[in-house]
Amino acid sequence: MRLAFLPKEFHFDFIRFRYVGYGISTLLIVISVAAILLGGLRYGVDFAGGVVAQLDFERPVEGAVLKQRLASSGLQGLTVQQFGTEGTGWLVRFALPEDNITSERAFPIIARALQAMDSNQAAVLRLETVGPKVGESLRSAALEAFFYVTLLIAIYLSGRFERRWGMAAAMAVCLGGSMSLLGICGLAMPLRVGICLLLTFALCAVLRLRFALGALTGLIHDVCVTLGMLALLHKDFDLNVAAALLMLIGYSLNDTIVVYDRIRENLVQAQSGKEPVDMPHIINQSLNQTLSRTLMTSVTTLAACASLFLLGGGVIHDFALTMFIGVLVGTLSSLFVSAPLLLHLNKPAPSFPGGRLHAGARRTGKPASRHSR
Repeated sequence: MRLAFLPKEFHFDFIRFRYVGYGISTLLIVISVAAILLGGLRYGVDFAGGVVAQLDFERPVEGAVLKQRLASSGLQGLTVQQFGTEGTGWLVRFALPEDNITSERAFPIIARALQAMDSNQAAVLRLETVGPKVGESLRSAALEAFFYVTLLIAIYLSGRFERRWGMAAAMAVCLGGSMSLLGICGLAMPLRVGICLLLTFALCAVLRLRFALGALTGLIHDVCVTLGMLALLHKDFDLNVAAALLMLIGYSLNDTIVVYDRIRENLVQAQSGKEPVDMPHIINQSLNQTLSRTLMTSVTTLAACASLFLLGGGVIHDFALTMFIGVLVGTLSSLFVSAPLLLHLNKPAPSFPGGRLHAGARRTGKPASRHSR
């Protein structure tokens, strides 16, 4: 029995509309980068340091009034966020200059600030503190983790799809050494990660690791757009969001690998025949063969993320929102960015296990497909 989300005869011409997908993706990236650079990411307490307190008031209180009263008590970097729908639950975040602040020392500070709320008593349900140095360390660790995840993905794809494990291992050693060398030179972690990511893309292009380059392009696209949407929505970037981004990387990569694996299978089958290899047709065929699986997986994952977002409570709210945006963007990028990019990255044709990978028809006097024109 065949379980399918779409009818068997359904066929969509992804290659024909690839430039529409490129245009939409470029627009989303421009908007996201502008939002990040102009508005900036709002680091949560995990990365910026400070105190977060979950308060439960006896009576509903307005956010503007709460922020004004607490700010008058001298709390710096104050932000308030409603927790729940009753108007009595609030998350309060504020910064402290001390690096060795503890919950025991922070409690009297928030207690004195709450005296400004007059007779509306509040219970402190949760109190968390992170020092500025610890927050900076966590921020650097998150960036470093993102880089090494990206590097491991490039190694796996290069070996899995192009049978170039030795070249991938050499690239890993080179990039790992570059990261260590830049650290010895005293460069900050964001600059080190940015330089090494550029080196990763450059090496994939020079070494003609095209499957890795296509997947990494889609991956950076997904992360960039997701971060941009969070910046536009004024969401805090904390450990929950960082964990969601790492999960998103795995989800997006899995979807891309399924499509790439089908492209490889169809390509080897086409090369075994006498007909010219029509790369646009193979990419279209592979995308449509895996489309039902892609949509079923994405819809069920989005339903789970939506349920967590609506019913999971405020603690998991930002995690679920990040996953929802990332899964939606990642599904579209797998269909309209990562796979169609192979058509452009494989000119001229490189060697490929089982034959040679062509971007269009071979020189047999037969015209190429209309998609490759």
